[in-house]
Amino acid sequence: MAVGTSRLAETHGALLCQSGGLEEFGIDPDDLPDGLVVADETGRVICFNDAAVRITAVSKGEALGLPLERALPLEDLKGCRWWTLTDPYGGLATRVGQPERNLLLPGGREVLVAVRYVRERPTGPVRRLVISLRGTEARRRTERSHAELIATVAHELRSPLTSVKGFTATLLAKWERFTDDQKRLMLETVDADANRVTRLIAELLDISRIDSGRLEVRRQPIDIAAAVGRHIQAHIASGQSPDRFFARIQRRLPDLWADPDKIDQVLGNLLENAVRHGAGTVTIEVAPASAKDDEKGTAVTVSDEGPGIPEESMGRVFTRFWRGSKRGGTGLGLYIVKGIVEAHGGTITVGRGPGGGAEFRFILPVGAPAYLA
Repeated sequence: MAVGTSRLAETHGALLCQSGGLEEFGIDPDDLPDGLVVADETGRVICFNDAAVRITAVSKGEALGLPLERALPLEDLKGCRWWTLTDPYGGLATRVGQPERNLLLPGGREVLVAVRYVRERPTGPVRRLVISLRGTEARRRTERSHAELIATVAHELRSPLTSVKGFTATLLAKWERFTDDQKRLMLETVDADANRVTRLIAELLDISRIDSGRLEVRRQPIDIAAAVGRHIQAHIASGQSPDRFFARIQRRLPDLWADPDKIDQVLGNLLENAVRHGAGTVTIEVAPASAKDDEKGTAVTVSDEGPGIPEESMGRVFTRFWRGSKRGGTGLGLYIVKGIVEAHGGTITVGRGPGGGAEFRFILPVGAPAYLA
């Protein structure tokens, strides 16, 4: 195609594409994040936006004016020509489009394709064919994440379930041979492992709800200072030294409406991380959000005096499977913490504390349930 003809086709195609309805909203097809290809009633391409160029590696000048099957030579996973197979212009007049599916570009690269048939009237001839194109990278990342989640869960479940099965089988087979103290020790181990499985299942349910946007928050007035005190006492009761903790609670805190169980989960996770992975004194500060936070609410800061989190890792702290060390854990806790805080309309950040260790700070906004607003 000559240069002049190519430019003419490109300009003509852009005008036709805009006349299809995008122009009235002030939207340029090249601003769309997904690839957009439009073919007219004759099957020739009249719109080919920048995202389509990036995805297909075909220039606008080459694509505009060509028959669709040449500009976009797609094949299904069995190697069949897609446009020949679907026959959008000559097929059933009741069809309105094709759902999104994986197809192959020349060279074998996968792309997600969805098609809409535009007709002036039901069962009338196709006047426009509107095709959206998307790369498969995001879906592949999601699939890898799901596979990692399944592998992590399988690994974490295997150990406690093996322990439970082993101890219960031993007790059932040789109950008479053990002393009461031995039986108690075995049953306490079974109980601890059962609790571990229960926690893991609860984490999986939380992740599912966070990912689907269905995490419910049952707001009620809570005393955040008392909640912090309970968690500190629980750690002391489990063997930690009272000197390991320092709580700084400011007076006249704003009224806080939140889900007490969810906030306990957040506090428990942050304190456990500071005790397990940090060092020195664990400081918990509760105060009204400061002016520099640019929001009103209650701010809770948990910091330690350990080695802290490397600067290059701070951007990944709240992602799935991130572990600050190799000392156990699923790497899901902080991901859930972030989801819970954001479900309350709050924010959470990580940085380096005054003592050099990790510092987690979350802010819960002032507010009340809608029925009391």
